[in-house]
Amino acid sequence: MNIIKNKFFFIGFSALLVIASLVIIMVRGLNFSIEFTEGSLAGVRYEQVVAPQDIQARLAPFDFRAQVQPFGETGMIIRMRELSEAERGVLLAALEIEGNPYELERFTTVGPSVGRELRSKAVLSLILVSLAIILFVAFVFRHVSRPVSSWKYGLVAVVALLHDIIIPLGIFALLGKDISTLVVVGMLSILGLSVNDTIVVFDRIRENLGALKENERFAVFDETVNKALRQSFARSFNTSFTLVIVLVALLVVGPFATRDLALILLVGTLVGTYSSLFLASPLLTLWKGKESE
Repeated sequence: MNIIKNKFFFIGFSALLVIASLVIIMVRGLNFSIEFTEGSLAGVRYEQVVAPQDIQARLAPFDFRAQVQPFGETGMIIRMRELSEAERGVLLAALEIEGNPYELERFTTVGPSVGRELRSKAVLSLILVSLAIILFVAFVFRHVSRPVSSWKYGLVAVVALLHDIIIPLGIFALLGKDISTLVVVGMLSILGLSVNDTIVVFDRIRENLGALKENERFAVFDETVNKALRQSFARSFNTSFTLVIVLVALLVVGPFATRDLALILLVGTLVGTYSSLFLASPLLTLWKGKESE
């Protein structure tokens, strides 16, 4: 297996996926859940199965701007503009179906200021995590300066992480899934899982370079990186495969409330494993070429 020999194919494939994801995000947009916007959310559960279209039809006469989504077997999630106490009573009355009683499981209202604050904190957390990764990797690899500077290991890791975030977001935009606080937690988890795999490979590169003389490192850098990938491949694949099994089970038979989290983690794990093995290290060899000029 010579990944570095085919690096342009793997890098090009990643670039194609990222561009496609960005196009999907720009065209379809991201659906932010109630936590990041303003409005009200109601969760109800009926005793018998009811069609979402029936609930939507019952709410149509009112200016609630309601969106109805099934939840489990007999539950419904209803997202609306912010409702007053009087409008909340109208909503609860409209949801009543003769012979099919329901239970109001939750009702949440989020104002615009809270939504903006949560969006800002979510973006800030992603930025701070990326900066922390650059600094940490640069510190750990501070004794490896040839043929690639130590801080560039951190920068390459962050480029791979952007790849790991953009593609799952593109899939969520394509599927029309909501971006909730749980999904943001999933994205932060992806950052940790992916950078762990990437650093394992980078650490192998560092060890292999340490066994070489300073003047030999540039000439055999590509071979050294490919050797590190061969040494790390089985470990990365086996770790990710066991995690994928758990996430698939959670996605298929797990509770509805955690399915979006399972989906973002599943896609992120697959994409992150790919980027750790087929994107990050090949990018290092490209940078080596530029430093030699």
